[in-house]
Amino acid sequence: MKGQKGITLVALVITVVVMLILAGVAIAAVVDGDGLFSRTRNAADIYEHESENENQLLQNLMNYVDQQIYIQNNP
Repeated sequence: MKGQKGITLVALVITVVVMLILAGVAIAAVVDGDGLFSRTRNAADIYEHESENENQLLQNLMNYVDQQIYIQNNP
């Protein structure tokens, strides 16, 4: 058995502990109250709201242009 190469049990345990710590930090960053999921949801809500505002502005502009065309064609 002399001369065998491989990892020791201590190295394996240390590696597992480090991986668990990293996983805990990553999960907390994603799921936390102000984490990635929450910020993504907020960004989607803001995008939807701004999209509705833009569509309303475009509709107002189209109505204004239509009125101007009507006025020019019907003096």
